[in-house]
Amino acid sequence: MTQPLSIFWFKRDLRLDDNVGFFEALKGDHPVLPIFIFDSEILDKLPEDDARITFIYDTLQDMRSTLQDERDSSIAMYHGTPLEVFKNLADTYDIHSVYTNHDYEPYAKERDAEIQSFLEDNAIKFKTFKDQVIFEKDDVVKKDGDPYLVYTPYMKVWKENFKNHDLKIYYTNEYLDNVVKNSRLPNLRLSDIGFKSSNQKIAEYTVTPTLIQEYEDTRNYPAQDSTSRLGPHLRFGTVSVRKMVKKAIAEKNEIFWQELIWREFFMQILYHFPKTPNKAFKAKYDRIQWRNNEAEFKKWCDGQTGYPLVDAGMRQLNQTGFMHNRVRMLVGSFLCKHLLIDWRWGEAYFAEKLHDYEMSSNVGNWQWVAGSGVDASPYFRIFNPTTQIDKFDKNRKFIKKYVPEFDTDDYVEKMVDHKEARERCLKVYKEAVS
Repeated sequence: MTQPLSIFWFKRDLRLDDNVGFFEALKGDHPVLPIFIFDSEILDKLPEDDARITFIYDTLQDMRSTLQDERDSSIAMYHGTPLEVFKNLADTYDIHSVYTNHDYEPYAKERDAEIQSFLEDNAIKFKTFKDQVIFEKDDVVKKDGDPYLVYTPYMKVWKENFKNHDLKIYYTNEYLDNVVKNSRLPNLRLSDIGFKSSNQKIAEYTVTPTLIQEYEDTRNYPAQDSTSRLGPHLRFGTVSVRKMVKKAIAEKNEIFWQELIWREFFMQILYHFPKTPNKAFKAKYDRIQWRNNEAEFKKWCDGQTGYPLVDAGMRQLNQTGFMHNRVRMLVGSFLCKHLLIDWRWGEAYFAEKLHDYEMSSNVGNWQWVAGSGVDASPYFRIFNPTTQIDKFDKNRKFIKKYVPEFDTDDYVEKMVDHKEARERCLKVYKEAVS
């Protein structure tokens, strides 16, 4: 008879250390089989050279190598729908329990509920844990139990709760001998899952004491490139949020810390309001008569609007898979308000291109610039894409990097007049929301 084992299912927590679910599985009574599923439900919608898939794949291969070299083990790799994979695993192994970490996006919640139902029908325990956030779901709510809809009071209560929170680091090393002893678990090539290696690479993150201390002074200037690049690493769990919060606290930097809290604010909004990826949080904003001109949308996507800071941001995104946060606000506002194109079009384009795409933050920020979300920018706040240059790229260094034809006869004409576009936007919005 085969020996009972537990499974740990890696998802968006691609690290061996300080991984809550993996830690709890290793502490259990049964050997642990680590697995990862390349979910065809997600992959089938992505381009074959998606940099995020290359990053996930390479990270998993590094993790496999570590387990092979240090523990004579590995990670079993599968491709298909999670339900199909777990049906096959249940036929192959005597599974006592499946461990994994919580996810909060609508598809992930449905997927995990389906897996839980299947496992329980087969007398297999399903155990999930909080790992990618400090506070989740209903951890930070108003006294009446309702979620916070404005960031500042949420942030204040988050910090108050944190004073009594044990910021434990889950060191797995002393339990790693509990992984199954099999270094030849199923592996996959990128081509097996329908992908090829991307030319774009996800940058390493930088969270030095200097970066944290200077964050407030430098974060708004795209030419300085002084952001941490933490986004994709938090998204895919190659870094622990607990360790990042510890760093922020050690440097006593409130601004850097509060950026991590913004992430959790938007996550709890998505958890409580799962319709927000498709519906305006403020329902009346779905009455806006968007122009949705496809030719104008293409100019925006290609960085050919005639507004150099907008164009530099879009070209940076297309070339690198990253866009500076200050510029994200400008290009988003330009799309929704200057062009009157539905924020959902912009959100979908960012979802395709951004290496650090996180549904909760992306939807939250797009609804913010459109004026339709929680704690949103008022609809009459319309960034001037020309004066923004003098504020944030005064020497045109960022613009010149990505728009080399700027200030020459080869640069495109402005596709809209700022004053006329502003007046048109105010009229359309007012008709919809008044």
